[in-house]
Amino acid sequence: MPPRLLCAARYGSLGASSRLRLAQYRPFLERAGIATSLRPFLSDNYVRALYNGSSRLPAVLAAYARALGMPAAVRAHDLLWIEKEMLPWLPYEVERAVIGGRPYILDFDDAWSLRYEQSALAPVRRLLGQKFPKLLQGAALTITANDTLHDWALANGATRTLRLPTVVDLDNYAPQPEPDGRFTIAWIGTPVTAAYLDVIAEPLRTLAAEAPLTLLVIGAPDKHIEGVTCVHERWSQATEAAMIARCHAGIMPLADDEWARGKSGYKLIQYMAMGRPAVASAVGANRQIITPEAGFLATSPQDWLHALRTLRDDPARRQAMGRAARARVEQTYCLQVTAPRLISEIKEVSAIFCEQKVATKL
Repeated sequence: MPPRLLCAARYGSLGASSRLRLAQYRPFLERAGIATSLRPFLSDNYVRALYNGSSRLPAVLAAYARALGMPAAVRAHDLLWIEKEMLPWLPYEVERAVIGGRPYILDFDDAWSLRYEQSALAPVRRLLGQKFPKLLQGAALTITANDTLHDWALANGATRTLRLPTVVDLDNYAPQPEPDGRFTIAWIGTPVTAAYLDVIAEPLRTLAAEAPLTLLVIGAPDKHIEGVTCVHERWSQATEAAMIARCHAGIMPLADDEWARGKSGYKLIQYMAMGRPAVASAVGANRQIITPEAGFLATSPQDWLHALRTLRDDPARRQAMGRAARARVEQTYCLQVTAPRLISEIKEVSAIFCEQKVATKL
């Protein structure tokens, strides 16, 4: 009998991490004979409230009400795939009781443990600070999005690990020729992550003063940078690739802190999949994703100016870097490469558990 896998996602379809880390693998898993069910903890109403600044309390209360059915859902499956945690803000002991004896996979694409470990509230640190290390130690498999998270998992007791970057489906990213007209830079994200654009506000202003420049801001309609022409587009899964194609390059500025070092660098992969070179802060996974042939890493305002000027002023080099960027995604950062690796690990974990069950009965 094929294993029954419960995908315990944190968010619904509007949550990028849940959509990309779990949901987009389901067709591949089903074709491989692994029956899956997807159970988000938080609904899309939560994400909408987060991004528009309204109260999230109704969505949170509804989530915990739905969670009352989680024990029955767990019992109906052979294996759990948990994004970060199954029951946010509840102690390890509660989550472990709901998991029961089922084997489970933990998946991290951010330095999520910092939310508890470094909370400003002492009771949170005391009750939840060790939740993730304890979950790691009991996991049949820990999946991490980058080297930073992988090293953290090993240091906190993970026994079996898989590094699996957050990737695109190549079928949704067909490279398009560069647009005509003024030099246009893409940034894609959310109202929450738009603050990272402030890291490079001065270099962007300098470039805008030198020559016509457009910053296409996808997903953060209220973000503006004084002195820079910003064009805003609402994010849509159906149109995000086409919006990136309207640009000549993509950017991913970050602060160099613990949280940023745990980020997966997904927006870089999106730009590169569309055949666009990328410029990014030399932080965390960005350093592995971008090669000198496909883009630039920046550690200072001067680095940002040099990189973006080069891409603006040398179309032939820019286009060559875009082709190299696409090739890198095809080789490493796409579902067509990562799905077989994931399927192999899940089948092996499931087989080990089945053998243990048989041995227990003998």
